Amino acid sequence: MYAAVVTSFDVAPSYQEFPTPTPQGSDEVLVDVVAAGLHRRVRSQADGSHYTSTGQLPLVPGVDGVGRMSDGTLRYFALGDTTSGAMAEQTVIDLRKSFVLPDGTDPVLVAAAMNPAMSSWVALRRRTTFEAGQTVLVLGATGSSGQMALQIAKRLGAARVVAAGRNPGRLADLTELGADTIVRLGDGPDAAAELGQAAADVDVVIDYLWGPVTVDAMIAIATNRSDERQQLTWIEIGSVAGPTAAIPSAALRALPLQIVGSGQGSVSTAGILAELPALADEITSGALRIDARAVPLADVTSAWKDTDSAERIVLTP
Repeated sequence: MYAAVVTSFDVAPSYQEFPTPTPQGSDEVLVDVVAAGLHRRVRSQADGSHYTSTGQLPLVPGVDGVGRMSDGTLRYFALGDTTSGAMAEQTVIDLRKSFVLPDGTDPVLVAAAMNPAMSSWVALRRRTTFEAGQTVLVLGATGSSGQMALQIAKRLGAARVVAAGRNPGRLADLTELGADTIVRLGDGPDAAAELGQAAADVDVVIDYLWGPVTVDAMIAIATNRSDERQQLTWIEIGSVAGPTAAIPSAALRALPLQIVGSGQGSVSTAGILAELPALADEITSGALRIDARAVPLADVTSAWKDTDSAERIVLTP
């Protein structure tokens, strides 16, 4: 079969032949891949930087997608740690980590949205007791996952969403996605003060940035809090701005602040999978705005280098 193959962590995948994987257990089946999303998570898998990376090469990247069974039904599937990922003509899926999609489902749309959307969907439903009427800050709102997060927060009942990001071109679009307040992240005390005032009384922070940005934001919010007794839950999901953050001890003492992570390991596989059918319904209903672009699998190398596109790239064998 043909697949996108990674032979070196510092080179984009190339389209070449790769051995067809073989099911190993009674719950595993070989499916024809219909669509596989090129997510940030997949990029980190392919360059060896993700915390689950084993360093094993060669590998086919791709952590999820939509596949067609032998009976013609479509299934969304999530893959575990494997060197035979979703960016191939065929892959092996575990039926326990997949579910049948309704007739009429757009596989490209599902492949584009499920991974970036599940990060905030699972975080709000599994890592905190989020309630309708609460307020949310999305740090990194101009990224694909951040844009999905602010829409999902609204769908789950957020009364107000503050969207913070650096990309000025994409910030302007966030109001249409449901953002009530938009803050452009920047360096210096003025930028921190603006964020602190806009997000002073949020209940939940969905953080895709971490690093120094998180430190500045946390101090600014703690300083401007109008009610020191109000609980603040900080959910760390990504680390685009840095892998470590020097959290000041005063922030933890000054207010009831809870810092939690959301990702593989912090939520069980069963817990994540239990949330996905409802999320798929949200995606297929048209409730979320999703900009997706299908690209032939044979063009994977050029697609990989397109890092500036606002559209979600989906590879289709």
